[in-house]
Amino acid sequence: MKEMLWDLSQLVENTDSAWVQEKLKSMVAEFEKFREQYHGKVGSLGAKSLLEFLEMKDELYLRFEGVEKYCRLMYAANSLDSIAKQLNDAAENAFMKVGQAIAFVDIELSKLVSETPSLIADPVLAEYKHYLERMARKAPHVLSEIEERLILMKDKNGVNAWEKLQSDWLSTRTFDIEIDGEMKTLPYGKMRGLYQSPDRDLRKRAYQTVHEGLGDFEIIWAGALRAVCDDHLQVSKLRKYEDSMTQSLVDNDVDKQTIVSLMKTIENNVNLYQRYLRLKAKLMGLNKLADFDLFAPLPRIADMKYSWQKSREEIRAAYSDFDREIGGWVDEMFAKRHIDGEIRKGKSSGAFCSPWFAGKTAFILQSFNEKIRDMYTQAHELGHAIHTYLGSRAQKLSNLQIGSCIAETGSIFGELLLTERLLAKAETKEQKQAILTNILDVFGIAVFRVSARVFFEQDLYNAMTQGKFLDGKTMAKMWVAARERIYSDSVDWLDAMQWEWTRTPHYFFANYRFYNYPYVYAKLFVFALYKLYKEQGAEFVPKLKKLLAAGSSKSPRDLAEELGLDITDEAFWEKGMKQAEGFIDMLEATL
Repeated sequence: MKEMLWDLSQLVENTDSAWVQEKLKSMVAEFEKFREQYHGKVGSLGAKSLLEFLEMKDELYLRFEGVEKYCRLMYAANSLDSIAKQLNDAAENAFMKVGQAIAFVDIELSKLVSETPSLIADPVLAEYKHYLERMARKAPHVLSEIEERLILMKDKNGVNAWEKLQSDWLSTRTFDIEIDGEMKTLPYGKMRGLYQSPDRDLRKRAYQTVHEGLGDFEIIWAGALRAVCDDHLQVSKLRKYEDSMTQSLVDNDVDKQTIVSLMKTIENNVNLYQRYLRLKAKLMGLNKLADFDLFAPLPRIADMKYSWQKSREEIRAAYSDFDREIGGWVDEMFAKRHIDGEIRKGKSSGAFCSPWFAGKTAFILQSFNEKIRDMYTQAHELGHAIHTYLGSRAQKLSNLQIGSCIAETGSIFGELLLTERLLAKAETKEQKQAILTNILDVFGIAVFRVSARVFFEQDLYNAMTQGKFLDGKTMAKMWVAARERIYSDSVDWLDAMQWEWTRTPHYFFANYRFYNYPYVYAKLFVFALYKLYKEQGAEFVPKLKKLLAAGSSKSPRDLAEELGLDITDEAFWEKGMKQAEGFIDMLEATL
């Protein structure tokens, strides 16, 4: 269906590949002019001239944002297309050159604000106050310009290439599996859809086929992950970060105390998650869940399928019931064909929302299998889009560098709004069970399973720091040990699931280490916010919109404090657990 394909032509004035490549060259030239104008001079700027500098920098990026995004998204939509490959490569080269041209910006700006802190509080720069505070925090870790330029060069064919390899391998891989007595060859996106099949044996075979296939290539994934992790450790030493997690704390604008409190809360509540797992096993007529049941629908319940149009209607209504303006933006995303839901070989695995700040909107990619979880994925990604709608209308680009902890707020809140709507419409206890297990399955994965990923990543870096060599089998044992800290003996695991870490892109993202605890943070943070919403009703709506519109103009701690919340206190994170416990109680009451 045409409506399931996004229209990327809106990002550029001309889709001719020659024109696009010329536009990329023009982008490089303009940023080099910017460099000529300001290189070596930022340290002497006063408040007014610094404001001009910041606004020119933002304007330049917005001017060329569309063409860069066009190339990237074309490739994500179909990595097998020759033109998409060509343009993505051209965009990567162009952005490397842009990065080299403006490498001086963070260096000179962070030095300026660290040496002249009065600029941070200058009324002329009031709109950029927190942005400048963040630059001051980065100051001790910024290298010389030549070092920063060299890092950009080595990344292109180093960690960036490993990330691309992992993504390309999954997006182009096919798997053979028997379905209803017929052998079929399916792309990874279709295989993922089988994880939610009501046929337990088919789910098991799908999990086993995929993960055994991943395990066959463990020597590649172990080598890739060692390279990515070692690169991070070496660069962290150069930048004088305290430890392997420090860079992520700086990038996400959070402090270690907050994350320590968060992870302690997780370990203190594994029994809550295990209680849910036992409850789901009972609903499925099992003594104990297997790994391929964790995301599975309940048996004896009619398969809840949602067409593309039905999903659009339900999600739009869920957001509109919360706020009419937000519901209108959701509908606009569909009407303007900013969502790509078609399943095809060569398409990037998983789902994402790519903001288009210049257009004050976003583009979403997902593989839509008409399952209830595909509708939830759509609601989730549309929440990211709403974050962009609100932020881009309220903030300058420099104030839209949102850390991952806050970036998930709109998306997870959208999932809860959809849950509220579906529960209100449920006609039977079985339908309520299906809806509640869906939201609790996702909660369990995002909060607890992802916490196992945090432990795994910490263990990887600790081992490498101690000089241990990690081959694929050793990494697999470490993953299993981290997983057991959450699950203990509450789940039976296929042996092939020891290779689960190989398909997790978050370990391979270039220069984005510890991209796991932000998911845990976001889920519990939003569950606590949702509890406030249920207590305050309509009074809460403008508070959430204000939080989302703030972008990165305030820290996560400050945003929470404006709502009367203290994210450094374990007691706050327990509020999120209480909301989850409320859903578990609702589910138990249906028995």
